[in-house]
Amino acid sequence: MSKELEQRSGNKCELCGNTENLSAFEVSQAPDGIAETSIFACATCIDQIENPDNVDANHWRCLNDSMWSEVAAVQVVAWRMLSRLRAEGWPQDLLDMLYLDDENLAWAKATGEGTDTENAVVHRDVNGVILQAGDSVVLIKDLKVKGSSMIAKQGTAVRRISLDRENEKYIEGKVGPTQIVIITDYVKKI
Repeated sequence: MSKELEQRSGNKCELCGNTENLSAFEVSQAPDGIAETSIFACATCIDQIENPDNVDANHWRCLNDSMWSEVAAVQVVAWRMLSRLRAEGWPQDLLDMLYLDDENLAWAKATGEGTDTENAVVHRDVNGVILQAGDSVVLIKDLKVKGSSMIAKQGTAVRRISLDRENEKYIEGKVGPTQIVIITDYVKKI
């Protein structure tokens, strides 16, 4: 595989063009069916990808050229790094120009890079534990279900919850055959 990457890249870093300290780098969270999930990158690029505290924004100006690569893995890394650096100003301009098809964009976003953590809605259970979509919770008290005569009993497990993207207090899940909205103050993560 390393020989194929050397050949494809012309024996230089596919991100910055450096010709020293090169190695294969596996791009994380690749979906099934993607043939090329690795890039050929230099030690500097790999270190800054893996360690956000070591990022030198000026080093990544090289993405102005490499983001146009035909290799999906290179496009994904370019998108992730530009998203990480967008507060610098210039990366946002490049992000606005960068086009990824739906599958590659989903791959790029799979690590959570580029999400606005400052304004993100965070769902927490009664104990303050962060809830995520797909988690299972248990009710900590009997709850009357509005619009029906049903009562969701204390101790009932609600599996594979979904989160309300606009309100951190609301989650949804099935209690028996009924899909209901539950207030996070009345659940505990299992």
